[in-house]
Amino acid sequence: MSGQTAVSSSFHITSETSLIDALEGWQMHLRDKGRSEHTIKAFAGDLQLFIHHLSANRSVNSITTKEINDFLHWLQHDRGVPCSPKSLSRRITSIKSFFRWLNRGGVVITDPAERVLQQSAVSRFPEVLTEEELELIMDAAAKWQTRGKPDARPYTLISLLLSTGIKKSECLALKMNHVDQDAVEGPQIFVRYANPANRYKERKISVPSDWVQSYQEYLAQYKPADEIFPWSPRRLEYLLEDLGKAVGLQKHISFDMCRWTCALNDWQSGMDRDKVRQKLGISKIQWREISFKLSRLAGEPETEEKTAEPA
Repeated sequence: MSGQTAVSSSFHITSETSLIDALEGWQMHLRDKGRSEHTIKAFAGDLQLFIHHLSANRSVNSITTKEINDFLHWLQHDRGVPCSPKSLSRRITSIKSFFRWLNRGGVVITDPAERVLQQSAVSRFPEVLTEEELELIMDAAAKWQTRGKPDARPYTLISLLLSTGIKKSECLALKMNHVDQDAVEGPQIFVRYANPANRYKERKISVPSDWVQSYQEYLAQYKPADEIFPWSPRRLEYLLEDLGKAVGLQKHISFDMCRWTCALNDWQSGMDRDKVRQKLGISKIQWREISFKLSRLAGEPETEEKTAEPA
């Protein structure tokens, strides 16, 4: 079994290995998988808290489901330190991932965390742009293209964000060879990731023809060499905020607001739910919370949202 070799041989972990030693092996495994140091540090911190609550010398095969649930109860009610829903959800995920790795590697026969309930942390609801606000913003951006000193950058940026729903990091990573203006199925962009661990997020997204026209004007005006938007994230954020100010909008237009607005428009247009998920480049686990929020933003009753969520 390849998983078993990865755990027991490379990291010399057996069923009698202590929790703290197994944690070190798990961190090595996460690095091999290309996980960021920030993620590894957060997961390791969660496991260290769990291990210290029990005993660092406990063997990995001695942990029970009851002990994990008792630890989670302690976190929420007896520790004396606030534990937000988001932190609790992440700590449960960390524990589940750790024991799932041990189980799949053949180190523990039974996964004690399998029956532990995952508690989703639903964060605040996002702010989106209304149809009226969208019309005002797009009109303002279009006027910048035809003013005394034409500037196609605002329209090119805002139109791209609202039609594709890409994240800020994805937008900043776009290169000129990621745009296919002559694709048989219509113009599209390719979202690429340098880190192999994020390859599942890669995708192609259709863009409207009027964006292509603006994009061509933009290229002629700014002549970018490689990256389509060779500016700092803050500079582009200011550009979005300037659009809002130009039409007297109280909301602060952001990359995140554009992403949610795009997703909501696709949701309300009747686009297949899984196609919306794929367009956003998110996993089915993440989709559970995202689809709940989109359903609420669309004004749908709770029963409809439940049936819309993928398993």
